[in-house]
Amino acid sequence: MPMSKDPQGGGTNADGSRSTVYCSLCWRDGAFAQPGFTVGQMQQYCIEQLRKQGMPHVMAWAFTRSLPRLQRWRN
Repeated sequence: MPMSKDPQGGGTNADGSRSTVYCSLCWRDGAFAQPGFTVGQMQQYCIEQLRKQGMPHVMAWAFTRSLPRLQRWRN
């Protein structure tokens, strides 16, 4: 999710501060909320969540295109 669209302003780090890297859908209390997700599963999950917020499907899909470039998915 784009940080600008995150209703919570980002995920939470272990110390309770807001993450500037990961959104609230993926990062909670300093850990990934869905640690077993593949990048494809995370994209689908994020699209569904953005759609629930009223975003059109095409726009939601476009926002998730950058997920594979996040540190989490680089190996």
